[in-house]
Amino acid sequence: MDKLTEFLNPERMDTIIGLALNVVIAIVILIIGLWIAKRVSNGIIKLAKKYDHLDETLFRFLASIAKFLILAIVGMAVLGRFGVETTSIVAVLGAATVAIGLALQGSLSNLAAGVMLLIFRPYKVGDFVDGGGSFGNVEEINLFTTNMQTFDNQQIIIPNSKIWGEKIINHSHHPVRGVDMKFNIAYEDDIQKAREVIQGVLDAHPHVKSDPAPFIEAETLSERSVEMLVRPFTDGAHYFDVTYSLPEQIKNALGKAGFATPYPQTRIIMDKK
Repeated sequence: MDKLTEFLNPERMDTIIGLALNVVIAIVILIIGLWIAKRVSNGIIKLAKKYDHLDETLFRFLASIAKFLILAIVGMAVLGRFGVETTSIVAVLGAATVAIGLALQGSLSNLAAGVMLLIFRPYKVGDFVDGGGSFGNVEEINLFTTNMQTFDNQQIIIPNSKIWGEKIINHSHHPVRGVDMKFNIAYEDDIQKAREVIQGVLDAHPHVKSDPAPFIEAETLSERSVEMLVRPFTDGAHYFDVTYSLPEQIKNALGKAGFATPYPQTRIIMDKK
């Protein structure tokens, strides 16, 4: 009885009650924190699904960050209920974060560039893109790299920082594309006749559009020839077909119409005295 009375003295009972109360409060904080973290994470992901133009990959990443931040705050609150000094823990985590950031500087640079690419979306999966020193069809965009497939069926994995830090040419952004090509005719040739011959080839091509109308003009008067700029327009899906089929067709048509290709030549005049 004396031992029980000693064990149940008011001071010890206050300690036990206080500890039990802290445990209950900590459990409540943990449950509420987990519920809030899950709701916030799911809410961010649902936001991406609600708007089709937003990239789900980026929002899943942001949802994970938000979830871990909330859980970190909850963990600090739980430790604080038991008298643990969280200031030193925060300082250690901060120092560790800086060290990890310095060690992973390149990866973090790619991550930051990946976030920018997913936010501003200069290109999307399926686009033909010239960026980072490579040209191909975009197969995948993630937070660290962009994967492309080249025309000779090679896979290229480019760090996002290399693409974001350079010029990006998206050949699939506009549905209708202009295809620039140049042809030389001699000064003695009739420019209007050459224009008509070229126009006839463009009219016969199944993928060249009549609206907008093709552009055919004499662009440059060089030392040896007249340079004609030809710009037909086509759907983006047929861009490469037009690019690689028309030059041969126009060259053959000009040859049949009597236009000779001007070659570089040097005339030497001998003055006999």
